[in-house]
Amino acid sequence: MGVSSDWAEIVSPRYLGATTTLCLGVALLSFNVFLAAVAIPSAVQDLGGVPLIAWATTLFLVFAIMGGTAAANLKARFGARATLIGAALVFIAGSALATIAGSMPELLAGRALQGLGEGIVAAVCYALIPELFPSRLVPKVFGAESVIWALAAFGGPVLAGLLTETVSWRAAFAANLPMGAIFIALTLVVVPPRLETAAMPQKLPLVRLGLIGMAIVVISIASLLTSPVLMGLCLVIAGAMLFAIVQRDANAEVRLFPTAAFRLRDPVGAGLAVVLLMPVAQAGAAVYLVYMLQQLWDFGPLLAGFSGALMSMCWSIVAVAIAGVKTHETKMRLIRTGPALLVLGLVNLAVAVVIGQLWLVILAQILIGSGFGASWAYLSQTIMETARPGERDTASALLPTIQSAGYGIGAAIAGLAANSAGLAVAQTADAIRGAMIAVFVLCAVLSLLGLYAAFAMTRAVAKSEIDTRVISG
Repeated sequence: MGVSSDWAEIVSPRYLGATTTLCLGVALLSFNVFLAAVAIPSAVQDLGGVPLIAWATTLFLVFAIMGGTAAANLKARFGARATLIGAALVFIAGSALATIAGSMPELLAGRALQGLGEGIVAAVCYALIPELFPSRLVPKVFGAESVIWALAAFGGPVLAGLLTETVSWRAAFAANLPMGAIFIALTLVVVPPRLETAAMPQKLPLVRLGLIGMAIVVISIASLLTSPVLMGLCLVIAGAMLFAIVQRDANAEVRLFPTAAFRLRDPVGAGLAVVLLMPVAQAGAAVYLVYMLQQLWDFGPLLAGFSGALMSMCWSIVAVAIAGVKTHETKMRLIRTGPALLVLGLVNLAVAVVIGQLWLVILAQILIGSGFGASWAYLSQTIMETARPGERDTASALLPTIQSAGYGIGAAIAGLAANSAGLAVAQTADAIRGAMIAVFVLCAVLSLLGLYAAFAMTRAVAKSEIDTRVISG
């Protein structure tokens, strides 16, 4: 079957409902990210909560990660359809509360509910991909989802801006309500009304989930501090907490992570490390690029925002272009190529700031987006397909959750670098440039860890295949 027919197949009558449902699940997350980014500044000014503006994002992230971590357990306990509907209702409730909020605590509660619902929806949608589609179509599904992210990156700010300026910031949050309702309707039609048969205990590991939330809160607090010493201390505490949680989970009756999570000698463990480390490295650009373009190149907010969205567009274009790859060797090569392009992109970004060349900033965005687009689909697919029996749902559902955690950790590390380099008190373009150089050099160094983990993953996959052939022989 050719590439064009594969693309046609995911929108054929047999798969159209599943494709639409999963893409809409991604759209709930992606569009809300950009809608909220534009609406929240107006909301906090209206509600008198400017000092709490960062927590509108922090609480969303914390609850999204907690929900995503628990998603596989919830799917096994209640079934995919009930879990998705319940999570979508939580998301709708959070959106409604944010829409009618009369105070900052009410807005923050709404954002927490949005995060919890979206974290579960995104994770279960990832877990459903290998259930609803054959292996040959999985890269096409990831390609379609990357297009949704690109559309959200361009359309989300425009829609939110129009609603906020012509109606109210409340309308931007209200726009989530019909999308949530449509998602529930599609879920009722597409997802089978059955409980999963995976053997998983029925209780939720609430203590570990709570500790994960606390660790992410500590990371988020670190990103808000101005003292490098305190920021570093917060990162050390959070890192120790997360390490202890993973270690404790390995011997727990009810597990949140697959076997050998983050261990580089295991295909799934190394793959999850790549999923974590690539966003950690890229988070500095995600946080500071738009600000840098405004301060050093005099870009307006709209042009700077669209320049930042170039990365998402390149991610989508490359993901669609490589979705027809058939050979295993090429897929493994792409898994390594993605982090390599990320390294090159971040190096280019640092050099661009040093020599003041805007075209290198654009090239860097193209390389970074192409890196994610080249590797993400086959990285995710390999993790799903090499997971141990009974752990596929856990591994699949963790992908968007670990990605979000990576951005949270990376944002805190980038904030530590920026503040240590004097960004908080920078008054001149040269001072800002110096802080940005520190951020992007550190990001480039961190990206080497992701590249190392990618090579470790493909080596582990090759070894696993050899072991399987030996056992079969």
